Amino acid sequence: MSSTYLIALGSNRWHHLYGAPGGVVRAAMEELAAFGTVTARSPVVTTPAMGAARRRFANAALVLETELAPPALLAGLKRTERSFGRRRGQRWGDRVLDCDIVLWSGGVWRSGVRGEGLAIPHPAFAARAFVLDPACRIARQWRDPRSGLTLAQSQARLTRPRPLPR
Repeated sequence: MSSTYLIALGSNRWHHLYGAPGGVVRAAMEELAAFGTVTARSPVVTTPAMGAARRRFANAALVLETELAPPALLAGLKRTERSFGRRRGQRWGDRVLDCDIVLWSGGVWRSGVRGEGLAIPHPAFAARAFVLDPACRIARQWRDPRSGLTLAQSQARLTRPRPLPR
């Protein structure tokens, strides 16, 4: 049975074949077509560094239709990251490629314990503009099965002006 996934991609390191992070993300988007049919691709956007990372990121999102179950797709994404030169290291550090399953047409998936393993929806996506901005360009009406909010609504909540504390 076919499933549809929203995948977030990011890079902030140069690659010997694909060049700057934007080129890495575009090349990875092409590679992910090996897992099924890419039905939508966002533009690549540049976002500020965060956490321990020292360089700006290139981020994008794509919609993938595939026969793969969530654990099999995650394994394929991790293999793709390694083939691009990703190595385990500092959390939130610089990376050649990061691929995350954000949402899935099957709703909610949990495997593993204590934050290890796979969680769909991605536990932190609604708090990350670098995920929501590209995702909203291709899948504004997708819903978070936990909150019921569309991606556009989640983005609006994240970016709305807030009153200053008194």
